[in-house]
Amino acid sequence: MRIAVASDHRGYMVKGKLLSLLSDLGHEGLDYGPENAESCDYPDFAARVAQAVSEGEIERGILICGTGMGMCIVANKFPGVRAANCHDDLTAEASRLHNDANVLCLSADLLGDRLVNRMVDIWLKTEFEGGRHARRVEKIAAVEQQLKSS
Repeated sequence: MRIAVASDHRGYMVKGKLLSLLSDLGHEGLDYGPENAESCDYPDFAARVAQAVSEGEIERGILICGTGMGMCIVANKFPGVRAANCHDDLTAEASRLHNDANVLCLSADLLGDRLVNRMVDIWLKTEFEGGRHARRVEKIAAVEQQLKSS
């Protein structure tokens, strides 16, 4: 799977580790920035990944900032993006099972390496459950379409 990964300056070190992890797990991790750990604005990098997911260029994305919240807010502005700010195994798994999340947002400041690695592995391996959840994801898409039309 091709996975776009981006961060801000606070998530820069985690991003590098995740790109290596993705390769180890047999995925193609694509670096969407930044190129260094100098102070930068997270919306710029979240938008790059979210746009690629929204336009179908990339199947999934992973975003890392201090808390994961800012990246998540930006990513969810893009049609078709279902970004989830996850903080443990359960939220990572549920975001895929129930919400078909296609962007994982992580905290660089609050999560340790082992937990992040485990969450990413779970998130990538977990399939969307469908069923009653598919109806709800379809309703999310309908809301997006309605807002786009107005």
